[in-house]
This record gives sequence, C-alpha cells and structure tokens, in this order.
Amino acid sequence: MPSNLTVNRIIAGDCVAELRKLPEASVDLVFADPPYNLQLKGELWRPNFTAVDGVDDAWDQFESFAAYDEFTQAWLGECRRVLKPEGTLWVIGSYHNIFRVGKILMDLGFWVLNDIVWQKVNPMPNFRGVRFANAHETLIWAKHSEKSRYTFNYQVMKQFNHGKQMRSDWIIPICSGAERIRVNGQKVHPTQKPEALLERVLLASSNVGDIVLDPFFGTGTTGAVAKRLGRNYIGIERDEAYIKVATKRIAAVETQPQPKRIETKRRLRRIPFVTLLQQGMLAEGDCLYFRHDRGRTAHITANGKLQYAGREGSIHKMAREIQGGPCNGWEHWYYEAEDGALVVIDRLREQIRAQQAVE
Repeated sequence: MPSNLTVNRIIAGDCVAELRKLPEASVDLVFADPPYNLQLKGELWRPNFTAVDGVDDAWDQFESFAAYDEFTQAWLGECRRVLKPEGTLWVIGSYHNIFRVGKILMDLGFWVLNDIVWQKVNPMPNFRGVRFANAHETLIWAKHSEKSRYTFNYQVMKQFNHGKQMRSDWIIPICSGAERIRVNGQKVHPTQKPEALLERVLLASSNVGDIVLDPFFGTGTTGAVAKRLGRNYIGIERDEAYIKVATKRIAAVETQPQPKRIETKRRLRRIPFVTLLQQGMLAEGDCLYFRHDRGRTAHITANGKLQYAGREGSIHKMAREIQGGPCNGWEHWYYEAEDGALVVIDRLREQIRAQQAVE
C-alpha cells in the first residue's frame, strides 16, 4: 500500500475535501452509501396516527437537483481518482437518486458491471396507499474503466447460493433487532445498512488485505465487516456522533480467519447444517432464533433438522415457512453466543470453510 496512506481509521470531515487528500490509485474498493436526496415534503403518518421516523437529517437535504448533481460529480470524481485501475466501486441508492448517480458515474468513465437489486424482506409499507410499497434499493457495481481488470470472487458467491451462480437480486432483511444500533432507545442512524449486505459486497469484489474506502461511513458498517473479513478500511464521516459510535463498534469486532485461497469448482465443498453439530459448534436441543427475534425460536434435532411450531424441516424449509417466500436459512437463523449476543449461523459455516481452506 502507499507509504503515505494510513488504513483502519475514520477521517473526520467533509467527504470531498478529505478525498482530495488521499493519494491517487490507493484503494482497492469503494463502497458508497451517499445521501439519497429524498425530497420529503412534510411529516409522514401511519394509519394509527403515529409519526414515521423518516430521514429528515440535514445531510440528506439539497436545495435543488443541480446542487445534488454537483455534489455527486465531485465525490464520484475523487473516488475514481483514488481507486486503483483494477478496483471497483459500489454505490447504493433508491429511486430518488440512483438514476442520477448512474448517469454521472458513467459520464466520469466508470464502466457498469451490474445493477444489484437488494430486495428487502421486511420493507416499510406505503402508509398513504398511493404507490407501490418501496421494497428494494439498487446497488451499482462498476469498474474503473471499460478495459480495466477487476476482482470477482465467483466461487465464493456460489457458496453463498448453495453452489448455484449468484444472481443480481439479493434477498436480505433490513437492519433491525439487535443489529440496529440504538442510544437511549432511539436509532442512531436512519439508514443503517445490514452487515449481511456489506459482507456479500466485500466477499464478492475484494480480497484479504485489500483497502476498502467508504466516503459516507455513518455508524461504521463497512468498517466492521471489513475488519471481520480481514480487509483494511478507510472511512470518512463528518458527524462526530456517528464517528463515536462507529469507533466503539469496530473496536469490538474480531477478525475471523479467512481462506488463503479461493476454492475452485472442483474443490468446492457443501457444508450441511448437521456439520455444525458434528463439529461441536451447536448441539441437539439448542435454540435458534429467526432474524434476531427471540420470540420465534426453533430447536435443533439430532439429525440436523429444526423443529418449529410442531413442524420439522431443514433450516431453509422452516425459514421459508416463517417468511412465506424464498429464504436462505444460513442468513436468517441466529444462535446465542456466550456473551448473550445473537449471531447468524452462517458465521459458523464460514469458520468451517476457512479451516478447510488452510488445511
């Protein structure tokens, strides 16, 4: 890495001004969750006359589309400058801004690889009943330029999808429950992203030791996931309250062993859920919790199935029944760790795969 680049830190300040201080071609991956410019008009109320806790922060407000476009061009331009030629950029947004962002990044020379639809399992409804419920957000994945090489860990993504090619529609719950950071019972950040989303982004398009830049760091989801996966991070954030929360959050994260090589198709091993019992990570009779919800519990049977509400089936079958639709059980069932925290069972599968990769 460049000798004048310090990693694993949060830079306090305006993103454009601080990006200009970073050396050219110095980072491997950019993940950006910029202001959406929601253009909210007045308060939003539920049918029971309670106010919706929407995004009304000053950082999401711009006086015009022209002002937003100028801001977008400035930070995207600097991100392209600091991105290595073989690096890639991810930007997430909603219908309010993603089309404007997409045009600008293409005008700057980025080459779009995919648009990913993050389908929210549990989206906020449209309380006024005048539009479809907005149940997804869009991620643009782009490389530095048309002829640039880039990292794509295809086999890792297949592991996430039961050995099948990963699609561009990702079904992931919104950030809720124990994962949602709160202070005095109030959400710290209105648009905190789930770690499962960042985990997939980083595993797909970066390698151990890479530098991941997040110019809109917020409460540090990118940094927390990067540290856990053995990546380096640089975050830029202007809100001191967010920085304080992110610093504490990342300090509590432990780096997990990562594979020293990417498994090829011939070496790819499926990890059945029962393996977790055989390895002593879980045991018959243990409780699993569906999506952080301690009120929805299933018990593990001796043959690696789950019992829930008088029915028995695989982690995927029981998750589908609860959710009422497609569901990857590895990403939706949680176990209780020794410290009382709820942890997704996919972490245990990752540990097994990491051990197999280094043996």
